[in-house]
Amino acid sequence: MRYFYGADAIRDAEAPLLASLPAGKLMRRAAFGLATAIARELGTVSGKTVCAVVGSGDNGGDALWAATFLRRRGAAASAVLLNPDRTHPQALAAFRSAGGRVVETVPSATDLVIDGVVGISGSGPLRPNAARVFDAVAASGIPVVSVDLPSGVDVHTGAADGAHVRPALTVTFGGLKPVHALGDCGRLDLVDIGLDLGPSDLRALDAADVAARWPVPGVTDDKYTQGVTGVMAGSATYPGAAILCTGAAVAATSGMVRYAGSAAQEVVSHWPEVIATPTYATAGRVQAWVVGPGLGTDETAAAALCFALETDLPVIVDADGLTILSAHPELVAGRSAPTVLTPHAGEFERLAGIPPGDDRVEATRKLADRLGVSVLLKGNVTVIAEPGAGPVHLNVAGNAWAATAGSGD
Repeated sequence: MRYFYGADAIRDAEAPLLASLPAGKLMRRAAFGLATAIARELGTVSGKTVCAVVGSGDNGGDALWAATFLRRRGAAASAVLLNPDRTHPQALAAFRSAGGRVVETVPSATDLVIDGVVGISGSGPLRPNAARVFDAVAASGIPVVSVDLPSGVDVHTGAADGAHVRPALTVTFGGLKPVHALGDCGRLDLVDIGLDLGPSDLRALDAADVAARWPVPGVTDDKYTQGVTGVMAGSATYPGAAILCTGAAVAATSGMVRYAGSAAQEVVSHWPEVIATPTYATAGRVQAWVVGPGLGTDETAAAALCFALETDLPVIVDADGLTILSAHPELVAGRSAPTVLTPHAGEFERLAGIPPGDDRVEATRKLADRLGVSVLLKGNVTVIAEPGAGPVHLNVAGNAWAATAGSGD
């Protein structure tokens, strides 16, 4: 499990270390980790050329100290100071003492650029002078390593609404921040600087976390104790949705899968182990329902959704089921059995009345609270929230390969 911490939580964790360590020690510790990560990126340090783009404050100080350490190992180091009068004085003095040069623009022969413009206290897009620097860097194809987070990207939401840095690598310190899951940070390197951080309310699932929770059949289990999944999906227009959805239930190792709908013949031809019937009334014993993919939104489809939600069984609602539910949110009001809605952004907007916006975590949490159900907002980072003050979980795909027709089914 990976935990993500807001800026305030990081500052609170840093405070006792800052109070107990000599002045500047924590910054140098972080910068040494940054320099080590950059050295790995370069492969060979001696003879390479690095340039730090330096803003005001501690983020710029980290970049200057890292460039100083690299200079001491034989790299040529330069720095572009975006706010010369507000540059971290101790870091700048050390940089110059090591032989680093202050320049107006990034040298064309630079092998790697360090983005030290803004850190976790920054907000908004890059200022025009910084944007010009990084536009030139991007045009030159020079790889960038960002300090803590890509400058111009929001630390809490990962949103980038204007000019921002697109790094090959982001090196962060102490703990991951929301941007590292929600934003485009390139590859990620976490440097341990000794922060005492407990579990947070924003978490990302790893494969090991899923595996640990996956039900494993016992020696006395049978097809009923392993769970019977009922599927209401597909129609004459979209029989493939029924095939894909029932196939997913089979692949998820349900003890038995029952299909109820108009695509029964097509489903059985692809999945002969599925027990298929034309209607939910004849489906037989079911322990959880999946309703919606390719189902349509007519009265027959609405009746199927109502039937599932009126039971005391767990229900997953997707696709057309969400469209029906957006017109009839009362169907889930007061429901005590587990209920999971799985919208993409467009379906989310129909349910919530507004798009998810930049803060997808908060939007998902609010919709879950409003409807009293679990909401899984799909995307390259999937956000999963339950009603109440519990944790929000993320599934970080890091790509959009699943954004194809039928993958949600």
